[in-house]
Amino acid sequence: MSHLPEPPEPTLRLSIDTDALAGNWRVLDRMSGSASAGAAVKADCYGLGVGACVPALRDAGAGLFFVAHWSEVPALLAHVNPAQIAVLHGPLTRAEAEYAAALGVTPVINSQAQARLWLEAGRGAPCHLMIDTGINRLGVSPAELTEPAIAALDVDILLSHLAAADEDSFDNARQLDLFRRCIPAIAHKRVSLANSAGIALGEMFAFDVTRPGLALYGGVPRPELAREIRPVARIEAAILQAKTVSAGEKVGYNGEYTAPSPTRIATVSIGYADGFLRARGPGTALTLGEARLPVIGKVSMDMIVVDCAEAPDCGPGDWLEVPFLLPDAARQSSLSQYELLTTLGRRLGRAPR
Repeated sequence: MSHLPEPPEPTLRLSIDTDALAGNWRVLDRMSGSASAGAAVKADCYGLGVGACVPALRDAGAGLFFVAHWSEVPALLAHVNPAQIAVLHGPLTRAEAEYAAALGVTPVINSQAQARLWLEAGRGAPCHLMIDTGINRLGVSPAELTEPAIAALDVDILLSHLAAADEDSFDNARQLDLFRRCIPAIAHKRVSLANSAGIALGEMFAFDVTRPGLALYGGVPRPELAREIRPVARIEAAILQAKTVSAGEKVGYNGEYTAPSPTRIATVSIGYADGFLRARGPGTALTLGEARLPVIGKVSMDMIVVDCAEAPDCGPGDWLEVPFLLPDAARQSSLSQYELLTTLGRRLGRAPR
């Protein structure tokens, strides 16, 4: 067929409050003091969508955008200049290094092997350099900073990453001290250490550039941010069917819920394929206005069932709001705020509002 009909409206909604997103960036930029806040936009803006989020962050004032994978670069190029993009995983192959050099995207160098690749393929272009001060993920060790391949780099931003900024840990001060001692060892233009939680630790962690991620999208990694950060994502799901089950009837897989009396229930169009994982079932209630509709039984791949005692007249096509205040949802489910965001499925459209 040359002209396919438009698909029907979905039974799931994910709307992005771009004003709240921009406001969160401004808060984090202000809390960064004299440093400039960039934006971590990896994992499709932590699950909320590059197309909806990056223009809002750019227009708010963000000038530096961090992704993890080279495959994430093309989506950003529709919204920002290549020189504003940093790739945290760095080049593993010559092809990746040549790709960065051809586009003008800046790699983060994490090893001597990556440094040698970039010196060969990057033809002297600037890069960023990650120093591992204790998280033991990516990054060169402090002892490697005087190695010829590292010393030969044209380093724009000298980075490290805090391992426990979301906790009141001695490791934060220890990493800060070690990083400060590394800074004079290599020529550079700017310095960066703090992520979202690191910004909340104070301006001593901010240096020249901060790299907020989670808090941009409504996450609260430290209590100092709780009153400052606004929720960004709103999720709604439609009722597919409503009915009354008799006392003693079981609901859902393995019959984990048994109706204690005649119970009005509704089947709702959301499940773990949409990021509503089974861990979110117990204790969660969707809302219809002021009415609370608790989840009963196990979460399925595409559906959940709710108790409609507080909204007995609800029916197919009614929209229920799915709770998505990230700190609350994390406590209720034992999922991290990062997991709650990044597991949102693709059936949820990402619409700015």
